[in-house]
Order: sequence, then C-alpha cells, then structure tokens
Amino acid sequence: MSDILPQQRLLLELLVMSGDIAVADDLDGTILERTLQECERKGWVTHKRFGAGFNKTSITSAGRDVIRR
Repeated sequence: MSDILPQQRLLLELLVMSGDIAVADDLDGTILERTLQECERKGWVTHKRFGAGFNKTSITSAGRDVIRR
C-alpha cells in the first residue's frame, strides 16, 4: 500500500469524524482539490456530483483501512 501524505490523512480523518462532506466544485488549483484527486485515484474516497455547485465526498472502506495503520 502507498504511503499516506499528511494532507491525505487529515482529509480522511475529517471524513471519518464528519461523515460525507459537500465540497464546492470551484476549487481549481487548491491543495484541497489536489488532495481530493489523489485520494480518489487511490480509491480512498468517492467524489460525486451533488448539485448547485457542490460535490459529495465520502470515505471508502479502503480509506478507513489506510488511516488505521
């Protein structure tokens, strides 16, 4: 399994504590956007269109597993 970066761990821990979160879809060039994309490519989160300029981000079981290590 790949090493987890601090910002990825922070995002995943936030999702564990909060549940699903709504994220604005205009995050171009931000650290949050890059972190979401990295985590989605690794299968740790899902990121789906929610509506009205927002996306729903959820943690997967693989994401929960990676922060338990």
